[in-house]
Amino acid sequence: MAQLKRLANKYEEDVVVQIPLSSDEVSDRAKRYTELDPSRFSKRYNDLLYRPVSFTWNGKRHQIQYNFCTNPYCKWHGMPQEKFTSVKSKPSRYRLSGRGKGERQSIICNDDPVGLIKGMTWGCITMPVSNWSIAEEIKRLVRIETIKDIEPEYQFHKDGCVNSETTPFGEQSLYYKQGKSKVGAQVWQCKTCKKKTSIMPTRKQSTTYNQKRNGILPSFTRDLLNRTPVTRTCEKLEIGVSTYYHKLEWVYRRCLEFLERHEKTAFSQKDFPVMWLNTDKMIYSLNNVRKKGQGGKEFDDVEDSQFPTHIVVTADVHSQYVFRTDVAYDWDIELDEIKMDTILLKEDHLNEFCRKNARFKDRSFFPQSPTPNDNQSEYEYKLALKEFDRREKYVDGLHLNSTYTTIAHLWLIKQLVNAKEWRFVTDKDNSLMTAFARVFEKEIRLADAHHFICLVDRSKSLKQCFQEYKEGRADLLRWGTAMMHDSRSIWSLGYLKLLDMFQHTSFHEEVVIGSQSYRKWAETPIEHPIPTKDKGYFNVDCKTDLSSLEPAEIANAVLNVSDYASNAFIQQIRRRLSILERPLVTARGDGKSYIYANFNPRYAQYALTILRTFYNFCETIKGLDGQKQTPAQRLGITNKEYKIEDILYLR
Repeated sequence: MAQLKRLANKYEEDVVVQIPLSSDEVSDRAKRYTELDPSRFSKRYNDLLYRPVSFTWNGKRHQIQYNFCTNPYCKWHGMPQEKFTSVKSKPSRYRLSGRGKGERQSIICNDDPVGLIKGMTWGCITMPVSNWSIAEEIKRLVRIETIKDIEPEYQFHKDGCVNSETTPFGEQSLYYKQGKSKVGAQVWQCKTCKKKTSIMPTRKQSTTYNQKRNGILPSFTRDLLNRTPVTRTCEKLEIGVSTYYHKLEWVYRRCLEFLERHEKTAFSQKDFPVMWLNTDKMIYSLNNVRKKGQGGKEFDDVEDSQFPTHIVVTADVHSQYVFRTDVAYDWDIELDEIKMDTILLKEDHLNEFCRKNARFKDRSFFPQSPTPNDNQSEYEYKLALKEFDRREKYVDGLHLNSTYTTIAHLWLIKQLVNAKEWRFVTDKDNSLMTAFARVFEKEIRLADAHHFICLVDRSKSLKQCFQEYKEGRADLLRWGTAMMHDSRSIWSLGYLKLLDMFQHTSFHEEVVIGSQSYRKWAETPIEHPIPTKDKGYFNVDCKTDLSSLEPAEIANAVLNVSDYASNAFIQQIRRRLSILERPLVTARGDGKSYIYANFNPRYAQYALTILRTFYNFCETIKGLDGQKQTPAQRLGITNKEYKIEDILYLR
């Protein structure tokens, strides 16, 4: 029977990342650290840029290497680094450009000196990432959504009992059954020493174990999902703040248990011919507060009071099912861990893309005393150290570069969903575009994945958008009449208009070099024929090569391009979760106040997962067919509408 669960902790290796360095390389770094200046030292170990990183998850070994060209029209897209030894001067496929720190360096595609692969290189520029740090971010995202069985240590015997090595799970004949405890669990008594022991109940036997006032959970969850502030909920339910966050973690754990049974199992048994993903990011301001004992007038050296924090959301375009919501913040990382990694691996003299902790932006290494050949002064070192030490006085954890979170986020969705082809819809956000190009590079090269860009003019007012919506549909009907189409369906007319357009229009351009013609991204978006109430007219572009598709297939694909799925859920976040709502205008009217924003992103992640579970399995949405169904029903992974009580008590 299913045991009671707990959240996994950071010391449990569910994802085991293999260190991409040998012991000899670590020793060499320690030796060369004082001998070489930072520039020569970093250059010596730049080969880590293209080195794959391996990790094991669920007994399966995975390998990632995401430093390659991310332009789908380039012949080098997705190709690993290679040195052409058969050619004079032995050129490489890529070269590293830029000087100074790693964040200013980039990967540039060289021309093909051999010419065995069809296509053209376009001198593409790609920002490098740390493969090691991506693996660590995948590990973090897996950990925060992993639940474990609680395995208590029982003492079934008194001291000196001759059967002290036995348990009732193996030798029941040595024990009496002494009925059930008040929570429904079995009580055992040793026949020799007569000691009675109650075992922990199973999940079916008790949903209230270690829970006082369990009856308030449905009301607590509804308050959480209806933008009730923490203080108001505590007053209403007559609980303390610590109890509030304890209940929040309990509900979060229940949601993970529910998803393990109803999401992961369903996706493992279902195949999708085409999966449409819509990914977007929202930003909320994290209240950056001091730890207890670190306040007062004597602490005049302060950080910013608000930190912009990214949340990555991915949903299905058609069913609006939300696959993942991840906060780009690691609340478990300790500065001492970064300090130890810096001392051991000498990461302060490495380029950013070679660091284990590159995902932590400007805190990817701990400042070290200048070496004899260092170009950093003692004053600069002390200034950097002071800034780093100051961080320890504030809320635990560090912000992440959202590109790393997005790559890990999409990689996990790719493992969850079995799809033959992929369609990806985003705005023109570089971190989203590069993440898709890296994670789905194989599918893009095989023309099984395509990336559409939805471009919306945010400067238009809602009134203008609605006016365009009315006029645009009227224009489409007039066009259909002029072209003598019988259909009066806006959707059908939009398809026919796009079909006519793609007979002589494409998202790429033909570039003639010598006697050969090559395709290149034209960056000339087209106007979507069907305006919407909230966006009016909007443009659509495609970053991948659609030349393998027929005009009818392209028209049908463009017609489906929409960012409504992610936008709708982000609106739910703003309207339902008080800690993530939009800022209020201050009393003076001269600024913004984030009075309801929480100071621990851990709880933001908990609340987002709870909302995602409720939204996917409990919230019905009226579709184009007029039926009200939950996103999970529309996606086909369940056939019923659940209630909050079904999630809390795992009915």
